[in-house]
Amino acid sequence: MKDKILAPITFLNSIISKGHHRSVKAKKNIIASFLLKGVSIAISFILVPLTIHYVNPTQYGIWLTLSSIIAWLSFFDIGFVNGLRNKFAESVAKGEHEKARIYVSTTYAILSIIIAIVLILFFCINPFLNWSKILNTPSGMAGELSLLALIVFVFFCLQFILQLIITVMIANQQPAKGSLFNVLGSLFSLAIIFILTKTTSGNLVYLGIVFSAAPVVILIVSSIWYYTHEYRRYAPSIKYIKFHFARNLMSIGLKFFIIQIGALVLLQTDNIIIIQIFSSKEVTTYNIAYKLFSVIVLIFSIIMSPLWSAFTDAYTKNDLEWISHLFNKMQRVCLLLLLFTICLLALSPFLFKLWVGDKVQIPFSLSITMAIYAITHAWLFIPCFLLNGIGKIKLQLYLYVLCIFLDIPFAIILGKTYGLPGIAISNVIVFVIMSILLSIQCKKIINNTASGIWAE
Repeated sequence: MKDKILAPITFLNSIISKGHHRSVKAKKNIIASFLLKGVSIAISFILVPLTIHYVNPTQYGIWLTLSSIIAWLSFFDIGFVNGLRNKFAESVAKGEHEKARIYVSTTYAILSIIIAIVLILFFCINPFLNWSKILNTPSGMAGELSLLALIVFVFFCLQFILQLIITVMIANQQPAKGSLFNVLGSLFSLAIIFILTKTTSGNLVYLGIVFSAAPVVILIVSSIWYYTHEYRRYAPSIKYIKFHFARNLMSIGLKFFIIQIGALVLLQTDNIIIIQIFSSKEVTTYNIAYKLFSVIVLIFSIIMSPLWSAFTDAYTKNDLEWISHLFNKMQRVCLLLLLFTICLLALSPFLFKLWVGDKVQIPFSLSITMAIYAITHAWLFIPCFLLNGIGKIKLQLYLYVLCIFLDIPFAIILGKTYGLPGIAISNVIVFVIMSILLSIQCKKIINNTASGIWAE
């Protein structure tokens, strides 16, 4: 009996342990991340109806839009975070652990300086910002929204610096540990929101404090623990701050910075466009549809997450055969994910009914476009993660610059013409074009035929 119980575990372990050490490490992190993300997704799905019950669909839409605006400020890292991710992975691959620590310490120092300046500027200009007009809400909410924006921004800035521990873990091909922080933060938020529903009436400021402060608390505790234990050799230290190393971080970081701006325009402007064209309630409708089909993106991001730094390690060691094998394998996995997407689409009316009841109505046309949005977004991960990992991002940079100028007007035109599905369609078109061009670049690099912009 004992052998029968252990047989599946033994079989799974044999599959995980088979292959190149780089692949084994990736598989272990993928499985652990799946378990943690499963918990995180379950919590997030519980949080949506609980939050809407605590406030209402309109207020929830306001919160989502404000969060999107604040998220824009993530580009203030000027590419240092992704620069750290690549340079840390390269240093560890070469056994240069002290150099890796210098990169970590220098990044913490630079981002702390940048965020301090940004915080001072925001404190100065926030009193003059008309948040009611920005968020298309009644003028009577101006004071409440100004306070909410200030609270959310302060906690966002703290999180911005503290989450560098997650970047270090991902660069070290251990993204599962970073996923654990997200789960703990979500659990913390869920517990407090539940308490608020029992003890207070709906309050946007309370909601903002909960969702903003929870991850900060978790990251503070986690950073102290890991930098005094497992990651002690990479712990940030004043004596390891070398500002001249910033040039190495910026050599690729500046390109990542421009790409980040393009990605923010592509992924974070939808809520702002919707609230201006339609209303905050439609933001809720759009985001609930996105939330369901974002499971597809989350699943594939879990699979791809450890591969960025694995690609860095392999390219540093000129292991193009391993890169080619993984690239083709990920394309096959994404095609399998397409079948799951179709099943999710078929079940979506029932799932929405079960999830949010009659409070929010999701048109099936929006579900169709969100399903296409999700699978095309997931497919784009394959060439992007490879190119980001090996630092060949010039073509991607040009494509995102083009996106910055075209995506917003394109989304507005399609949104006014086709409604909410039009907003998603605009993103799908961009995903498809980028996937085709970047996949061609990847094939050229793998086959050693890349030249010109394809090799940069």
